[in-house]
Order: sequence, then C-alpha cells, then structure tokens
Amino acid sequence: MKQYRVLIADDHPLARQAMHSLLEDDPSFEIIGEVHSGEEAVEACRRLTPNVVLMDIQMPGIGGLEATRLIKAADPSVKIVILSVSDQPADLFTAIQFGAQGYLLKSMDPSEWLDYLHALLEDNADPARRMAERLVYQFQKGKAADGVPPDVLTPREKEILAYIARGETNRQIAERLVIAENTVKNHVKNVLDKLRLDNRVQLAAYAVNHRISAEVL
Repeated sequence: MKQYRVLIADDHPLARQAMHSLLEDDPSFEIIGEVHSGEEAVEACRRLTPNVVLMDIQMPGIGGLEATRLIKAADPSVKIVILSVSDQPADLFTAIQFGAQGYLLKSMDPSEWLDYLHALLEDNADPARRMAERLVYQFQKGKAADGVPPDVLTPREKEILAYIARGETNRQIAERLVIAENTVKNHVKNVLDKLRLDNRVQLAAYAVNHRISAEVL
C-alpha cells in the first residue's frame, strides 16, 4: 500500500487536531508536519517534500490560495487539497486555477473526507469531474464577455483584473498598489460594467481567456 506524506496547513489548532486524528488511523497517510500560515506552508514544502498538502484557504499572511500557487510553481507534483468552510465558486475557481487538485468543505462528514482523499490520490476521475461540473457554468458566463476586447480597459484596470485572477482580495490589491481599498472597489465596478460581467469569478475567467496576468503587466 502506498503511503502519502501529508502536510497540514491551518491556523486553527482544533482544526489541525481534527485532521490529525482523522488521518492518523489510516495507514495510507503519514503526517510529516503541521503549519499555521501560508508562508510556513511554502517553507515546509521545501524542507519536508510532502506528497499531499491539506491547505486551509483562510490563513494569516499570504493565505492558502497564494501559498498553493507558490508551492505548485516550485513542485508541480505536490497534490494540494484546499480546505474551506464555504463552497464559494470564486474560491473554487481560483484554487483550481492555481493548481489545487481538490476542494474539501470542513462541514463534510469525516468518512466523506477519507473517501474523497483516497479517490483523489488514487486518480479516481469522479472527484475531478464533480469539481469540473461546478466550474463549467462559471466559465461559460465568463466567456459571454469574450466579445468585449481588453482594450476597453485602462492600464490600471487591467492590472487590477490580473490580480483578481490570482485570487487577491480588494484589500490585498490595495496594499500591493499602494492605493485606497475603496479605489480598488471602484475600479472593479468599472471593469465589471465595461466587460458586462456580474462577479469576480467571471472576471477571473475573462483574464485567463485573454491571458491578462500580473507577470506580464
């Protein structure tokens, strides 16, 4: 039986303890470390080389989504499963965009967690298919704006759109660009209006479709 080296990344001690208790009785998993921030998760992956990371989406510092992006960029073979208290499509979209293989709700029954993890790690297509089905609708709505060219956006609006596609919040974008958070909100509203879109998920899909990224701005 293959054994998976697991890193748990969650800023809540009780959540880490619950995951540890769930996995320690399953011989398929070896827990090699626990961290409580995105930065620690990135560093621990360099040191410990896990096969699997259970990544809380909301953590201090860079957070789970950005940590996922950095970890996958350094080692694409690591399988990352995002942990969240909600199933917001925007979070799910960004997690998959950044390379996560799975998305688990903390409210799920523990037995469902184990079944899901085993199916995911054993390359069972069902979990990936279920996640893909939830994304199809959002992608389709995002493509509805493909007829609107990016040229309608100002350089600043394109910059903000690129950071939205990376999963950053208005506050994170404001801090990065050294502008007020309300200014970012106004820019986001203007971009939505210009592209005739309804939400950030559609904006992220538009940015991906048109290859608008922070790295090339």
